[in-house]
Amino acid sequence: MAYPRQPLFAPNGAVATSQPLAAAAGLAVLRRGGNAVDAALATAITLTVVQPPSNDIGGDLFAIVWDGERLHGLNASGRSPAALTREMVLVATDRRGATPVDALGGAQAQGPAMPARGWLPVTVPGAPAGWRDLHERFGSLPFADLFTDAIGYAERGYPVAAGTAATWARAVAAPGPAGAEYAEFDRVFTVDGRAPRPGERWRNPDAAGTLRRIAATGAADFYQGRIAAEIDAHAARTGGLITGDDLARHASTWVDPVSVRYRGHEVWELPPNGQGVAALLALNILDGVDLAALSPAERLHWQIEAVKLGFADAHAYVADPERVPVPTAALLDPGYAAARRALLTDRAGDPVAGDPERGGTVYLCTADSGGMMVSLIQSTYLAFGSRVVLPGHGFALQNRGTGFRLDPTHPNVVGPARRPFHTIIPGFLTRDGAPVGPFGVMGGHMQPQGHVQLVSATLDAGRDPQAALDTPRWYWHAGRSVLVEPALGAEQDLVAGLRARGHEVTVAAEPAVFGYGQAIWRHPAGGYVAGSESRVDGAMLGW
Repeated sequence: MAYPRQPLFAPNGAVATSQPLAAAAGLAVLRRGGNAVDAALATAITLTVVQPPSNDIGGDLFAIVWDGERLHGLNASGRSPAALTREMVLVATDRRGATPVDALGGAQAQGPAMPARGWLPVTVPGAPAGWRDLHERFGSLPFADLFTDAIGYAERGYPVAAGTAATWARAVAAPGPAGAEYAEFDRVFTVDGRAPRPGERWRNPDAAGTLRRIAATGAADFYQGRIAAEIDAHAARTGGLITGDDLARHASTWVDPVSVRYRGHEVWELPPNGQGVAALLALNILDGVDLAALSPAERLHWQIEAVKLGFADAHAYVADPERVPVPTAALLDPGYAAARRALLTDRAGDPVAGDPERGGTVYLCTADSGGMMVSLIQSTYLAFGSRVVLPGHGFALQNRGTGFRLDPTHPNVVGPARRPFHTIIPGFLTRDGAPVGPFGVMGGHMQPQGHVQLVSATLDAGRDPQAALDTPRWYWHAGRSVLVEPALGAEQDLVAGLRARGHEVTVAAEPAVFGYGQAIWRHPAGGYVAGSESRVDGAMLGW
């Protein structure tokens, strides 16, 4: 008999993430007197070493911070190279072909798509600058102290966790691209051409050296120093477009999180270029539906249909707001939600974008004894990103440019020095302006629908964070096809009810498609209650 995992209750602080060694790194920082931002950074930096298929030094980062009084948002995503053009991509994809990927939920299935590997989808890594910027604004311990565990595991090695090993094996088993830019991947990230096995010790001393330089220089070496120069040189040698100037121009952006009301609470996400608005659009629609009065099949039907409309609008309008105006306020207006809600019926539909009025990944959350809380997510995208590894430095560069469109009329069209549509989204929950806590569900296209399901399980079903995370999930990708976890598939009445409404339901065998989540809520009696993903190596630790 399998017993459900219980939530963690902690009086002073907590850390929740998808890898126990990284969670322990964050907890150690809390116990040394660091705050929630220090703990989040130690966890995030350690995750690049102990869960490399999902995130790396060469990735991006987004964060929401509750500082004790209000929320702050950091968009630490990078921009495309200044030399990148749509025409250049079209020539390359016409010559080699490109495989549409999950970034846009099937929206790129027709016509040419951005390539998923190699130099063309590489954007400037934003994570190292994001670590520095979060620390400069909120950190309390010395920046270099937050790298101790990560450097130690990279230099001396660690036993690979089972869930990470499974993801690693799937990535290495997939056919790999050929070319000089990929030559370093096997040396760094395989053991004689295979992935490390569960419990097998793996080390990455080159990454230890890179992390030391980032720690010692406050990431300056990555963007203006030796590492930047070597990225520039490697790109020039092997057909890449990214240059030292692209790296030197990089800057994170502090943003105001955006929210909608749901069941008397405020659900917060970061504004575009991330896809968090898809979750908010869906929740805004669902807030006008009495889900408690519906049957289980009807509840899931409404959630699925609301998520479809949320994605339709996100895919139509989300782009780099520094380049193209994004109608975020209009999309989240309650009147617009009511108009979108009116489109839904008791039959599965094919979503189309509305017309609002104009005006892979790891997730972690932390909380400290002073009331500060952090929701942070970082990724290289897909598995090992672009698979371009900088020789001698032990990290892969991300392939976030895969999120661009090739349609010249689309606001998210590929081009120079712009941020692409981004899948990684941290979430935060408040009630009447008071913090409830951080949450997130990683997994590409799964993320907004994972947020909807976690929030609904919390506020509609009244479940604690662990029970909410353990609630069986569903996943919509495109059309009328819906994947459900086996526990949902076993509920014959529910599946029959969905199929009767036109949904094409399949019971999935692969757990990874349903994402991995974490959550920490403030406990009414004091302290915190935390949950972590039971589908993988998730851990929540407190003190």
